[in-house]
Amino acid sequence: IIGIGIGIGLIGLGNNSPMMYYLGFGGALLHVLNHSLFKSLLFYSAGSVYQQTHTRDMEKLGGLIKHMPKTALMFLIGAIAIGGIPPFNGFVSEFIIYNGLIEGIKLNSLSQISLLVLSIAGLSIIGGLSIITFTKSFGTIFLGNERETKEHQPHEVSLIMLLPQYIIIALMLSVAFVPKLYMNMLSHLIQGMGTSVPSMIPVGFINFSYTLANISIYSAIFIGIILISYAIRVMITKNKVKEKQTTWGCGYTVPNSRMQYTGKSFTKPLGKIFNFVLIENKQYCELKNTETFPKKRKYVSYYLDFFEERIIGPIIRRLVYTANYFTFFQNGRMQSYVLYGIIVIVVVFILTVLNVI
Repeated sequence: IIGIGIGIGLIGLGNNSPMMYYLGFGGALLHVLNHSLFKSLLFYSAGSVYQQTHTRDMEKLGGLIKHMPKTALMFLIGAIAIGGIPPFNGFVSEFIIYNGLIEGIKLNSLSQISLLVLSIAGLSIIGGLSIITFTKSFGTIFLGNERETKEHQPHEVSLIMLLPQYIIIALMLSVAFVPKLYMNMLSHLIQGMGTSVPSMIPVGFINFSYTLANISIYSAIFIGIILISYAIRVMITKNKVKEKQTTWGCGYTVPNSRMQYTGKSFTKPLGKIFNFVLIENKQYCELKNTETFPKKRKYVSYYLDFFEERIIGPIIRRLVYTANYFTFFQNGRMQSYVLYGIIVIVVVFILTVLNVI
């Protein structure tokens, strides 16, 4: 996404389009800032989960929202932000980049317009995939039932671990609801880059912040209506008898955690769509015809990236194999390392004297 923003800015620079130039570089720079915020929030939340569960395998987790509600909320906010959904900051920078792409459609070059239209499609796909990814992550980790019995029951982390996350959320909301502050800073930063584009900041770029603020406000109002409706529902049903049942019963007398969605099964339909670039790896023991009463079995299925597995992987393995022939250089002796430095200096000196470099 950041690369798309930089590309928009460069196209604006080449076509002397100040609005496109500012929207491209402004969106890219703001997205860098946003990444530093919501990714930090997600890593903090993941660290809290690891501190309580001592595992990084999502398929072994589940139901943590009951034990770690604050951490679950932090992760959810980070997931919404990284998915580019209002009213959080990820939407602001992506919306700026989208508008930079739309601004580029006004250009006269058919090839550039075609690339920009493809970029809009690509940006939309990236946004959709990120939403699916973090929906899977949040659902697998925090929702449903526990998939494994743990020796120590997880609980909410201390305030000292939650405090940095609160600060990050406050900064994220400031970007979402006061974008004019950041747009002004970005415009002056871009103005000082010293390019051939006119130094006058486009009025449309500054006024664009009001549109962003209004979208965030309307989104917040919508969320507020949902919360108020839920509060009214709780008040109405407060004195009524409530019967709790399993979320996914399907007629089973005693459903267990193995019957719920895993991260892999959640993304299985998407995997079928992209099966031309994915390799599905299955590990299981086949049932023998002689087994009247089948024994306990294990089935593991996961996806591998086609390009990484069949193209990039073999190249890297060959490079590592070749590099192993030169491991004698790293012999652990300080004298050898000093000698390498002296040899390099002598070679550079000789090449300089001979006017080779």
